[in-house]
Amino acid sequence: MTTTAQQPPKDLRDFYENPDVPVASGAPRSLRQARMLAAALGPPGGTGTTRTVLDIGCGDGTAAATAAPLLTGHRVIGVDWSQDALKRARAHLTNPVRGELTGPGLPFAADCADAVLFSEVIEHLVDPDAALDEIRRILRPGGHLMLSTPNLAAWYNRALLLAGVQPVFSEVSLRAVHGRPGTEVVGHLRLYTARALREFVTAAGFEVVRLEGAPFHGVPRPLRPLDRLACARPALASILLLHARKT
Repeated sequence: MTTTAQQPPKDLRDFYENPDVPVASGAPRSLRQARMLAAALGPPGGTGTTRTVLDIGCGDGTAAATAAPLLTGHRVIGVDWSQDALKRARAHLTNPVRGELTGPGLPFAADCADAVLFSEVIEHLVDPDAALDEIRRILRPGGHLMLSTPNLAAWYNRALLLAGVQPVFSEVSLRAVHGRPGTEVVGHLRLYTARALREFVTAAGFEVVRLEGAPFHGVPRPLRPLDRLACARPALASILLLHARKT
């Protein structure tokens, strides 16, 4: 399937400043990830303390807004490079911060954050190694990384590849969709299987604590029960949810 060609972007930065490019993911994934993070941080106050959570690549802020009720008492700061995304994020977050993972790095001191939400970002990056290095820099020792990304080996992608069809989530162009189901161009540059994601995060200096699966909001309605069932086996799930700690 091929969509009508869009006006070609000048570069990736131009692409992500386009207000038509999606900057939010499904609520089920965000909620599952928020529950994992809330369990890892524990309640603030009492014997605990208020924790600082950076939502890096916050997009329009909906993921942080979904997590907020489960993180009451903790401080959540949204960070994004795109000025357009930050404008939309202000509807959900107080004073989101502009920053990027490459070049000069994030505008935060080393060892300043207790946790990082990294939702549906890594698949868009040219240099994911530098991104994890920067995240590790700003996390305190033992700090939590909550990363989510589409699964290249999702149950339906395995069937599509056998049929000679381009996998869902993969993209061959920034102008239009070619050879796979779907109509939206979202700028995915890299895709991971569960095994590859574990190995990559471990090599970057993190200890993987947990890996879960989450459903994908774009799955056709008749197939959604099967997609939810696949979450029981993360290697087959649509979305990978990984919890790791800085070693």
